[in-house]
Amino acid sequence: MTTSTGRRIFQVIDGNKKFVGDGFDVTSPMPGPRIRQLSPYLLIDHTGPMPVAPTDAPLGTPPHPHRGFETVTVMYEGYLAHRDTAGHTGSLGPSDVQWMTAGAGLLHEERHEKEFAKQGGTLELLQLWVNVPKKDKLAPPRYQNIVGASIPAVTTPDGLGRIRVIAGTYEGTTGPAETFSPITLLDVHLQQGNHTTLRLPADYNVGIYVVKGDILLHGDRAAATKQLVVFGWDSPDIHLTATTDAVLLVLAGAPIEEPLATYGPFVMNTNQELVQAIADFESGGMGTFPEDE
Repeated sequence: MTTSTGRRIFQVIDGNKKFVGDGFDVTSPMPGPRIRQLSPYLLIDHTGPMPVAPTDAPLGTPPHPHRGFETVTVMYEGYLAHRDTAGHTGSLGPSDVQWMTAGAGLLHEERHEKEFAKQGGTLELLQLWVNVPKKDKLAPPRYQNIVGASIPAVTTPDGLGRIRVIAGTYEGTTGPAETFSPITLLDVHLQQGNHTTLRLPADYNVGIYVVKGDILLHGDRAAATKQLVVFGWDSPDIHLTATTDAVLLVLAGAPIEEPLATYGPFVMNTNQELVQAIADFESGGMGTFPEDE
């Protein structure tokens, strides 16, 4: 815990390393013991930066189900292609964001985009899992493909920082993403020496994930690349100093104070709902891709 003024710091968490599918080298600080403190956010998977060797067979994750929550993908380098059994297809590149509502359920596939895979390069992205209220668990699946150029930004007072507002409202600027509960998601780019104060609702849950670089919080607590900082609720202010050029993702939102039942790619409120989700998936109720029919 820091003794400086500003929002209390609970913990600085290092991520666990894993490999997802055959194409994503991931660091993940969530899920973990701090889910309660970061609701509605459930998971952070940081892919890369990783080299992608040229290939005619794009790597990635095979079709897999989702129900009852949203996935949010923030791209930093490289290109990703996606498709699902609700009929959505597309690709996203640097600075783009994809906000997918799994809702009642679908199968989803993510792979390195075909031309990017052929040429090879560097891939870096963050994927979040975001819970939704019980009343919206079975909403129709939805995609929000948010082009980077459409995401508004706020400049810090010293001119050394740029804060992209993906969701919610920050300093009078509203992001393009539509959400089921109050959320503020910020993509923060700081130059070395930048001093700034983030002001967020004191009753929101707040975490800061350091995508890259080194920062000081409240002047005396350090956080570095691929660390997650979890905050308390005693102040709206977070004082940041960039000791190197840094990129941060700020996860803030009103907690969803409802029971949580999770099993793999399903996020529901009760075990009975999980059993139903598994049955629906196994019976083909979440759809099939053409070559699987």
